[in-house]
Amino acid sequence: MPIPLRSDFDASQLRALARKTKDGPQARRLLALAAIYEGASRTEAARIGGVTLQIVRDWVVKFNAHGPEGLIDRKPPGQPSRLTDRHRQHLVQMIEAGPVPAVHGVVRWRLVDLIQWLWDEHRIPISKQTLSREVRALGYRKLSARPRHHVKSDAAVAAFKKVSPRVWRKSRATRPMASR
Repeated sequence: MPIPLRSDFDASQLRALARKTKDGPQARRLLALAAIYEGASRTEAARIGGVTLQIVRDWVVKFNAHGPEGLIDRKPPGQPSRLTDRHRQHLVQMIEAGPVPAVHGVVRWRLVDLIQWLWDEHRIPISKQTLSREVRALGYRKLSARPRHHVKSDAAVAAFKKVSPRVWRKSRATRPMASR
C-alpha cells in the first residue's frame, strides 16, 4: 500500500507553489505530487516527474516530513572542517604576527610553512588546497614577489639599453588647401 500524502495540502495549492518557485526540480516534484492528489497513480506521477516509482516514494516521504521545502535539492554536508574556530583564531594571530626567522626558520609564511606549524602546534593534518581555502575565507590573499634572477646585474641591463639621441624634427608646415 502506498504512503498517503499529507492532508493539509491539495493539488491546487501544490500547482500554485510550483508556479511561484524559481527552482525547476522542486516545481517538477510538486507537479508530480499534485497529480497524485488529483487521483493519478504513482506510476503516472513517476512519468510526469520523469523518474522511477522509488523516487516518487522518496518525494512523498520528504514532502510529508518537511512540506514543499523538503523537495528542494540541498547541498550535501560533506566532511566537517578540520579547523575549529580556536584553530582559525590562532592561525590569524600567526599570519598577522608574521614568522620569527630564528624560531620558525622562514622569513615569510607560505602555505607549506603554515601546514607544518598547524601540525607541530595542534597535530592537525591538512592539505595545501584546504588550507588555501581556509586562509582565503579568513580574508587573506596570496601575494608573491615578482621573480628576480639571482645573477641579474643592473649595470648589464643599463648597458644593454639602446640610448638614442633625442632628435626632434619639426614636421613640415602644412600648406592651406588651394582652391580649385
